[in-house]
Amino acid sequence: MLAREFILKAKEDFEKVEREGTLFQSDSFGVAVLDRGDTESPRFGFIVSGKVSKEAVQRNRIKRALSESVRYELTTIKPGVDVVFLAKQICTAKSTDMLMREVKEVLPKIGILK
Repeated sequence: MLAREFILKAKEDFEKVEREGTLFQSDSFGVAVLDRGDTESPRFGFIVSGKVSKEAVQRNRIKRALSESVRYELTTIKPGVDVVFLAKQICTAKSTDMLMREVKEVLPKIGILK
């Protein structure tokens, strides 16, 4: 589980990342990245809408898988970025391991690693 300092909570922060950030697409999710330009901890948000799955169990599983994969890679991510993961419906068909592997493959491509 990600520590509180690494989590985006405020609705305004999510909206700012989606509005001003750069969007990258993966097979299972989109990733919006906003460079804040400071040296504070990176922050992450996870959006899994009701359109992805009507079942809260599925939505929470996807959020946990994305969050856990980010936690594993946290030491390699540069400070001063806000990142929002936007899950797609295909996530429900993928296992947790597959989602974690995909996050690990996508992070270098979006340019947030040290």
